Formats: sequence, C-alpha cells, structure tokens
Amino acid sequence: MSKPKEKSKESISIAITGSGGAGVMTAGTLLLEVAAQAGWYGLMVRSSGPQIRGGEAAALMRFSKSPVECLDDRFDVLIGIDWQNIHRFADEIPLDATSVMIGDPDQSEPPEVFVKRGAQYTPLPFKQMAKALPGSWPNMIALGLAAGLAGLPADSVKAVLQKSLKKGGGEKMAANIAAAEAGYAYAEKVAAAMRLSGSVAAAGRDARWLITGNQAAGYGAVRGGVRFCAAYPITPATEVLEWLAPALPKIGGALVQAEDELASINMIVGSSYGGVPSVTATAGPGLSLMTEAIGLAVAAEVPIVIIDVMRGGPSTGIPAKSEQSDVNIAVNGLHGDAPRIVVAPNSIADCVSATQWAVYLAEAMQSPAIVLSDQYFGQTRAVVDPPADIGLATERQKPAAGEEGYQRYAITESGISPMAIPGNPGTAYTADGLEHNERGLPSSQSGDHIRQLDKRAKKLAQFDYGARWADIEGEGDLAVVTFGSCTGAAREALARAAAEGIKGRLVSLRLLSPSRPEHLAQALAGATRVLVVEQNHTGQLYRYLRAEYDLPGTVKSFRHPGPLPMRPGEIHQQITEWSRS
Repeated sequence: MSKPKEKSKESISIAITGSGGAGVMTAGTLLLEVAAQAGWYGLMVRSSGPQIRGGEAAALMRFSKSPVECLDDRFDVLIGIDWQNIHRFADEIPLDATSVMIGDPDQSEPPEVFVKRGAQYTPLPFKQMAKALPGSWPNMIALGLAAGLAGLPADSVKAVLQKSLKKGGGEKMAANIAAAEAGYAYAEKVAAAMRLSGSVAAAGRDARWLITGNQAAGYGAVRGGVRFCAAYPITPATEVLEWLAPALPKIGGALVQAEDELASINMIVGSSYGGVPSVTATAGPGLSLMTEAIGLAVAAEVPIVIIDVMRGGPSTGIPAKSEQSDVNIAVNGLHGDAPRIVVAPNSIADCVSATQWAVYLAEAMQSPAIVLSDQYFGQTRAVVDPPADIGLATERQKPAAGEEGYQRYAITESGISPMAIPGNPGTAYTADGLEHNERGLPSSQSGDHIRQLDKRAKKLAQFDYGARWADIEGEGDLAVVTFGSCTGAAREALARAAAEGIKGRLVSLRLLSPSRPEHLAQALAGATRVLVVEQNHTGQLYRYLRAEYDLPGTVKSFRHPGPLPMRPGEIHQQITEWSRS
C-alpha cells in the first residue's frame, strides 16, 4: 500500500473505545501525556455507559498546537480496541465520510450505526499483534497508532511509556514500548492519515499543567485559604475530595469523609464558625440535600464554599454525563429570601481561579458561595497553561481586641459586620437559623427581620467584584451570552463566524449571583441580538437573565440538555443563520 498524502489540520480529534478491561482510559491518559511531553495542547473527555462499574468506555480526545477548550464537531479517527456495546456512544462520536475507523476484525465488525455514516474502515488485529509481543497489551498498540495518526513524536511516546511503566520491570516496559512502536508504524499505512499543521510551541510538559477540572478546583480552594473539607463521595465530584485528601494535611488542614451530604455541609458550617475556611464538593443530588444547611449559613452569616460538579438530572439523573442543570437551585433554591454567591468557572484552568475567587468572596462577605462546575470540566483531563494567582488574600473581618458592646450582626454601611472567633472574651453570640437582632438574640420583630434581610442583601449587592464578574471579548451587534463549559464552544463558534466576516462578541458570566444589571448592560451596549447558550433542557440561564436583566434587542435561547456536549458547529450555525435573517 502506498503512503497516503497527509492532510494538514489545525486540530485532530480521536476517539478510543473498548469494553471494560480494555484499557481505554489508560491509553487515552497516556496519549494526553505524550501530547504534553511534545509541547502540544489537548483534552480528553471520559465517557462510559450506564453501568455502575466496568463496561464500555470511550476516551474522546482533541489535540492541537494551540489551546483547545472543547471537543470538535466530528472525530477524525475512531479506534475500537473491541466493539462491545460501542454503539451506545454513537451520538457522542459523530463521524462522516472523511473519518477513519480502525478496529480488530477478530473482535467483531464495527457497529452498523457508525458504518452507515460512510467512515472508512481499516481492520487492525490488536489482539494478535499483542500476542506476538509477549507481555504487551492491545491498548498500547492503540496508543502508538493514535500518536502516529496525529503526528506526535515517537520519542515522546517512548519517554512517556518509560516513565509510566518503570515499576513493571524491564521486560514489561520493553514489550509495551514495542507494541506502541508497532501501532505507530501501522499509522503510516492508514488511508487518509492526519497530521497537525503549524510549528510546535517551545513550551513543553514542564511549562504546562496536565490537570482535570476537579483537581483544579481542589487546588483553587487551597490557594484561596481553605484548610478543612468535609464531604461525601458522589459522581462526578469525588476527584475533588481525592485531590484534597492528601493535599490538606501537608499544609496543616484536614479532610473528613462524612456519612452523608447533610453531615458534610453541617461540618463545614461548624468549622467555618470556628474560624477555619471550609469547603465541600458534591453534585446536584447532594446540593439538593444541602439546601437547608446552606440557608443556615446565610442566616448566621457563616462563610462556606460548595463546589457543585453538575451532572444530568433530575434525581439520580445521568451521573457520568454533563449538564448545566443546577442553575435554578443554585441561584434560587433556598427557603425564604436567602442571598448567596454563585460563581461559574469558564474553563478547566479557570476552575483554579474561580474557586479561589469563591473562597475570597465567601470569607470577605461572610456568605455561602456555590461554585458551579460540571462533569465536563470536572472529569476532563487537559493540557493547559497555568492560571495566575488572582492575588486576593482571604481575610475575614474580625472585631478589635477588647471591643466592648460587641454586636455580631451590627448594621453597617457595607452590610458586613465583624465575625468573632469562639473563645474570645466578650464576643460570645448565638449563630443559628432563627431571625435575630444585631446582637444575635432570636427575634420575631418585623423591624429586626427587615433590617437583617436588608443587611444580608446589601453586602452582596454593593460589593466590588471587579472585572472578574465576566469575560468579555469581541465586538459587534450580535452577542453570545453563556457560562461554564459552553464558553469554549461559543468562543470557537464566534472565531469561525469572524473568519466569515460576521462580527460578534462573547460574554461569559463568571458571577451568576448576585446579578450585575449595570455591568451587563454596559457589556451589551450596542448589541441588537443576544444569543443565550447553555446545556440544559429548559433554558435556566435564559430565564434567569430575563428575570434579572433588561436585555437589549432580540433575545434568543439556544440550549440542549446533556449528555451531549455543546459543540462549536451548532453554535456557529445559530450565529450564521441569525446574521442572514
């Protein structure tokens, strides 16, 4: 077979699939490490079936020599180590006539749903090739094949395998390096081989981070000053706890695995009341259970941070799939008038800065802060440039030593009153969920209730949030307003539109609550069309914006629920169709 003509691309998208035990995620993780080693950018989205443990899995990857924040509209290559139940990923792995499928013919033929899309099929006997190299695994052949198709350097593949397999002994390492080399060599024979265009950045693995959003959120909490975490494991937030568990003791902190979500939220309220900045991490079902205790923190003005890694809902929903479906409960889902802070990171790297900012805001305003991440951010591993420290010191306002007549909930100009640490003479006070007067004594008087309601609302409304409330880019009479993991897809869609001469601007909201009407009005000045993009079924962000803001011109909602991610092509289509109407 003659060597095919290479196709030059700005990015390449590769999916590796297989049944439980095939080592799909291992191959994908190592391939991402190879990209980082070579100085490339990339990301890997984990996908699995509905089973609790084991079963089919897919590593959905995209690589580029410039930063990437989202999956592309289609995949260039689908590698099936085997095809068991892989048809379940048909919607998540869009292929077309220019795509390539590579699979083991001894493990059955590719699913008909993929064949019908016209992708070119090339058989490759992964299992037989691995048997010919005793001690090797088929997924290492898939790793080398994928690296070769993308044009990643062979030296980087070998370096990564030498590092990852050094504990397995020389024979094991040699066998699997040979397997990867066999897969890499076979890539030259695959029809329509892909290669990335452009030069490799000078920065390599040491200059960039290979991190998930959950790990980034954990680091952001620590960077913000958190020293205690109590939480109950829940998909897809558990990795936040797994990262914090060894990290906190190294800096004098601690993590406690609570018996449930109710215990965990009350533990961090108690820890923070004692003066220690505290965090918990959960998903939508856990946040639902925590609402009463969050209301307690609002009433008692105790700063806490809740990282909500959103997943498909309602109820148990789709635990391993992403969906931005907790906007309503985050901004409105507490009993009574209970203002709180809601922050949403807009990239995997921003999970560090946004969580750090949330800790700062919670401590500065003595208020609960919810960080709305999601499964896409939380469990996606990516090569990113390290985010800078936002430079905001976590500092809680405290009463002066020896202060007489201490009033914990004193009405102040800022709405923030000094919060004493228990045990300091003369500063004892009651902190519970009952309405109270300025001293903290329970009260049912209308005057006390109104004054405390005003106080709690005022401190959030007039706080100086600076420029971090949103990322604002571009210009034009069309504006795309979005948040969270839809940001990368929206940014890429606007770049495609700009290449076609269609001007547009992006407003990615980082501060969802409290609302910033004057700031958004300024950001949208001159816009006549506003497209609100989000990943949920009912347009929760759209409805929230219509309730809290006076949006200019014609406003249109574009949304769909999980489990499918928002892709740049579908947003680009909305922009171009609207620009022509």
